[in-house]
Amino acid sequence: MTFVLGVVLFAMGIGICVALHEAGHMYTAKAFGMKVRRYFIGFGPTLFSFRRGETEYGLKLIPAGGFCDIAGMTAMDELPDPDDRKRAFFRFPTWQRVVVLSAGSLTHFIVGIVLIYVMAVSTGLPNLDRAPAPAVVSKVSQCLEVRADNSCQPGSPAPAKNAGLQPGDRVLAVAGIPVHNSADLIGAIQSRSGPTEFRLERAGQQRTVVVDVARVPVSALGGQGDKLVGAIGVTPQQPDAVTLHYGPAAAVGKTISFTGTMFANTWQGLKQFPQKIPALFQRLGGENRPDSPISVVGVSVLGGDAVGFGAWWFFLFLLSAFNLFVGVFNLLPLLPLDGGHIAVNIYESVRNAVRRATGRPNGPPVDYTRLMPLTYAIAILFIGVGALTVTADIINPIRLHP
Repeated sequence: MTFVLGVVLFAMGIGICVALHEAGHMYTAKAFGMKVRRYFIGFGPTLFSFRRGETEYGLKLIPAGGFCDIAGMTAMDELPDPDDRKRAFFRFPTWQRVVVLSAGSLTHFIVGIVLIYVMAVSTGLPNLDRAPAPAVVSKVSQCLEVRADNSCQPGSPAPAKNAGLQPGDRVLAVAGIPVHNSADLIGAIQSRSGPTEFRLERAGQQRTVVVDVARVPVSALGGQGDKLVGAIGVTPQQPDAVTLHYGPAAAVGKTISFTGTMFANTWQGLKQFPQKIPALFQRLGGENRPDSPISVVGVSVLGGDAVGFGAWWFFLFLLSAFNLFVGVFNLLPLLPLDGGHIAVNIYESVRNAVRRATGRPNGPPVDYTRLMPLTYAIAILFIGVGALTVTADIINPIRLHP
């Protein structure tokens, strides 16, 4: 149930962010005196709407985005209403139009930064300098299951204890597969069952032991659910803290530096996006490819896992990363994105400035109909990649493990 709750909460978070994005466009347009005719969340048939002043507000059936209808977004729009023509978007100065077009992404940036600050003072920020712990046994348990008084449950001896593992043993390989750190060791153990060969290093000498790996519910290891995983009754050496906490004042500086790092990683991820598309096909074929792109469906599943494991810091981190990514992506100078409209408006302004400087009148508005083939091509590409990513996230979702 906690997983489902997490998925619902993350989906609601995305919906709120979309609503804030469109609200950014709407309120900046209204502040400059532009006429905002409609503000809707979703697409398709209207579920309900109401009018306040000159603007109609409403909710549509398909919860996939939203829109803010500002009169005269281009000079090509038909505006039979005299008030629409007077307060049309294209009649306002270029800098005001750019502010309105940028407001959606700026809203995402603000939400993302606020979430980072909230993490810093509450759940903690991810420790980006965290070094992986070596695959060294820190503790060997007497049994896998304990009673309320911490005594061993009969019939549940720890396989590691029976096999002779000791604190300080460094695990070099499990079933012939090398392990390099505690995360590798945990993953190798949880994926195995039955007699399994462990290669160890103890006091500078290597030895091999066979451990009868048991299968236990993941809940017995601190996770959520009844999924069975391998366990032998050892505690690996712990890595550095996963998250770091800051006071209200110190969190300000850390928020700035952490945001800068996330922006850099977001931009790097966008540049690498095309070369990661083949990984989607491999994931569709059943291969585990956590480095492949994920959709809102996939990130919602990860949000559900985060809540299921009690990792609220990761839930907030995902929501923050989502906002920063959408904000940057939306500013790419490609139609139909806001960045494409910004590029067109800046082009018109620069072109007219050059014409005036050479004694010529302003040129005609950019003919959007001539840009439609390219706009449709980009839209089809986005839809195709989006559909492929959603399909991969449904068939073979990337999951978070304890």
